[in-house]
Amino acid sequence: MTSRPVLEPTAEHPITITPTGKRVVVRINGDVVADTQQALQLQESTYPAVQYIPLKDVTQEVLTRTDTSTYCPYKGEAAYYSVTTGGGTVDDAIWFYDEPYPAVGEIVGHVAFYADKADITFG
Repeated sequence: MTSRPVLEPTAEHPITITPTGKRVVVRINGDVVADTQQALQLQESTYPAVQYIPLKDVTQEVLTRTDTSTYCPYKGEAAYYSVTTGGGTVDDAIWFYDEPYPAVGEIVGHVAFYADKADITFG
């Protein structure tokens, strides 16, 4: 297996993680699947900000871990969950890092939802 690059955030590719500071509610197929006051907002370079939600604040019964994985040289190896609600299954709606790189270590135990697969609102 070839080793993958591990990159640190820089001024040219900054990554910041801050408490969101407000309630975050996530719905899939109209059903609430996550509700938290403890979300973290990760801002990476020029990408849209992402809400990382504590896994404990996600409805566990709707989650099915998939075989999908991707790699980010700044964050590490990502794994995925599909979400099944009364409206059906949305494949790979969530990604997370079991062992994120130290630069983004705060997101361990948190998951993120794809904005095009979930309705993420702030309350």
